[in-house]
Amino acid sequence: MNITSHFPKRLGGQSGQLRARPARALGWLSGAVVLGLASSAAHAEPSPALDRFSLSVGGYYVDPTFNIKGNTRYGSAETGDMERDRTTLPRVRAELLIGDSHGLAFDYFRYRNDYTFTAQRSFNVGGTPAILSAAATANLEVDFASLAYKWWIGSGSDVFGLGLGAGYYRAHYDVQANGIFNGTAGSLSESRTEKTFAPLLSLGWKHAFSKDLRMYAEASGVKKSWGTVTGHIYGAALGVEWYPLKNIGLGADYGITRIHINRDGGSTQANFDVKLTGPSAYVKVRF
Repeated sequence: MNITSHFPKRLGGQSGQLRARPARALGWLSGAVVLGLASSAAHAEPSPALDRFSLSVGGYYVDPTFNIKGNTRYGSAETGDMERDRTTLPRVRAELLIGDSHGLAFDYFRYRNDYTFTAQRSFNVGGTPAILSAAATANLEVDFASLAYKWWIGSGSDVFGLGLGAGYYRAHYDVQANGIFNGTAGSLSESRTEKTFAPLLSLGWKHAFSKDLRMYAEASGVKKSWGTVTGHIYGAALGVEWYPLKNIGLGADYGITRIHINRDGGSTQANFDVKLTGPSAYVKVRF
């Protein structure tokens, strides 16, 4: 059964371009850092909850759940929720303060894993009972990057942030499978990618117990409702950061990310859901 046949094939030259986009975003951000730091002397001290510039590098330890739906030549099909083992995603975050109340925020993470599995199950396809026996190997990747312009309200120990920007998300997987569907043997070899940009809205709150110990909460949403590929990403996190040294510290938070991608290509429709929940931990550098 070919559940994934409705996702567009990856073009030969796209992979390097897609992987380069977060790197280019970091390049743009580094240029803005120079401007932001150069102008800092002309402004008063910002809230103790904010840094002129901070870079966080670490991991997002997630418990992933996936759900894939699509049309097949047999009718509609759905995998149901597929839970996978916990894994650590590399994650990079950066914040730049421009003046005392404006700034930029960047976030990037990638989920990638390889699976080998066998299955024998009964289910319904278009209302008809079906039996599937299969063995498969699969590689799954999910990328998410965002860049937002932020406005911070407040100058004391508590500040509230509003951000507007753009988010980029990409879901890709390769599947090699052999199986028997209702007595008919078959094989499958697929490589599919869904990707899109969408406007982003973010909200945040930061509280400074001191210049070196802070607590924060944040939520963001990315939504695209036009074109062949539509979808949304919702995320939220609650965390703390601590600087035992003047410029080097540690950060930790617990968050949830929900990614939903739809494709409507006329006669072909497909849905891809990803839910990631778990803690993140970072090494932080600030200036």
